[in-house]
Amino acid sequence: NHYANSDSLENGDQLQEVLYELTMGTTMPIVFTKQKPIGDYDNILKAKTNGKLEKLLEISGDAPTPDTYDFDLIVIGGGSGGLAAAKEAAKYDKKVLVLDYVTPTPLGTRWGLGGTCVNVGCIPKKLMHQTALLGQALQDSRKFGWKVDERVNHDWEVMTEEVQNYIGSLNWNYRVALLENRVKYENGFGVFVGPHRIKSTNKIGKEKFFTAERFLVATGERPRYLGIPGDKEYCITSDDLFSLPYCPGKTLVVGASYVALECAGFLVGLGLDVTVMVRSILLRGFDQQMANRIGEYMEEHGVKFLKQFVPTKIEQIEQGTPGKLKVTAESADGCQITEEYNTVLLAIGRDPCTRKIGLDTVGVKINEKTAKIPVNDEEQTNVPYIYAIGDVLEGKLELTPVAIQAGRLLARRLYGGSNVKCDYETVPTTVFTPLEYGACGLSEEKALLKYGEENVEVYHSYFWPLEWTVPARDNNKCYAKIICNIKDNERVLGFHVLGPNAGEMTQGFAAAMKCGLTKEQLDSTIGIHPICAEVFTSLSVTKRSGGNILQAGC
Repeated sequence: NHYANSDSLENGDQLQEVLYELTMGTTMPIVFTKQKPIGDYDNILKAKTNGKLEKLLEISGDAPTPDTYDFDLIVIGGGSGGLAAAKEAAKYDKKVLVLDYVTPTPLGTRWGLGGTCVNVGCIPKKLMHQTALLGQALQDSRKFGWKVDERVNHDWEVMTEEVQNYIGSLNWNYRVALLENRVKYENGFGVFVGPHRIKSTNKIGKEKFFTAERFLVATGERPRYLGIPGDKEYCITSDDLFSLPYCPGKTLVVGASYVALECAGFLVGLGLDVTVMVRSILLRGFDQQMANRIGEYMEEHGVKFLKQFVPTKIEQIEQGTPGKLKVTAESADGCQITEEYNTVLLAIGRDPCTRKIGLDTVGVKINEKTAKIPVNDEEQTNVPYIYAIGDVLEGKLELTPVAIQAGRLLARRLYGGSNVKCDYETVPTTVFTPLEYGACGLSEEKALLKYGEENVEVYHSYFWPLEWTVPARDNNKCYAKIICNIKDNERVLGFHVLGPNAGEMTQGFAAAMKCGLTKEQLDSTIGIHPICAEVFTSLSVTKRSGGNILQAGC
């Protein structure tokens, strides 16, 4: 707050003339707020009485007025969802700023624009999964007549270099796309400092302040650490793995999440010695029959599982690339074990990046336990001008396409006159374990809980991909099941498949489920032969019947 007495100023007469030009008034005092004149004493009392003064001041007095905002929308987080929302908003000639900053991992790993999926998630994961599949294909190729050396070696450095080169091209493309869409980009860590106001700090500590009419929180999540001696000093996470400059060697993967199993799967596919340490169940939240089948398949293909154990201490016993680590772990019944590994990869879950961005300063409520942000069905927080999308949302799926869809639809509602909301139900997904798992809709457990056992029919079958028959491998491992609501014309509630290219299969069936797919419609669909997905057009055995589902051929 500032005040001045014109009579005590050397240029008081000149100041009064300027004030007259601005306000067309001569009565003192003349009060300004946010560079706008309210008027004299009587005007202040009137503004106080009708509430205008409080509205102008907005809590601390730091809030800009609508016509002085720097931007229409500021997006905090340059991941898939945030970028999608920013570009969509810019289509409506809105002034948009994206703030994105990657806090380095404890080991110093950082990356470019694009968020988790592009840099340390879906993209490098799928490429490294493909690397492992190619290794299996080389083994299979001998049965198809290809002359391949008995010993096939893999070069970790070549793979990571090529993967990182591709990711670098995506980072550049995102920068170009923002430029082409007239979206301003700042490589800075955004923190709310007041109503409609944010501070951006870059990597050398330089601060900038920006204001906006609306804000979108799309900061995503980062891997969780164990909180035990040696975890941050010596362990890596998925944030480090995909750009690791050396082969990780003998690896302990801690966790039972899809990230844990996917990473363990491609690492063993590259020929490494891999152990997964599991505290309780595999793939919590997914259909447990499918999760257990994945675990069984991985065990049969070389992954070792240490169940009911958690690490209690990580010690470095030898430096190097990789070095050597001693892991102490304890079981639920108090049994203690120690083992040596070259690398320990933590994949025990992820935490939202919401606690350090000043949400409390502007009154945005978060779940204090999980740090997730509750929103309404329009992705709006309890503070009307602040929205949130993606992995930070409470009770929503943590999937890249969900964040992209939510971001685009939000921008269309805010600026394009649309009323279409994001549908978080019947969302397809795929877990890229060695035996891929595609799913859409309810798990068997959730369907039984919601509709009752007497109202749910489960049709299922094994199938054997034709491509696997000549190498004579993995018969009766691929598995398909659909979960139907008997009282709703056997409408399909859940779709589940274990097999090659599971994601490609699941995507199409997800569209059908959106349209109300029934078992009768599946039965009336003519299959394409010989492919894996045709099994869904001929499912006839129910779990309830206990009938045989083993397959002898394609």
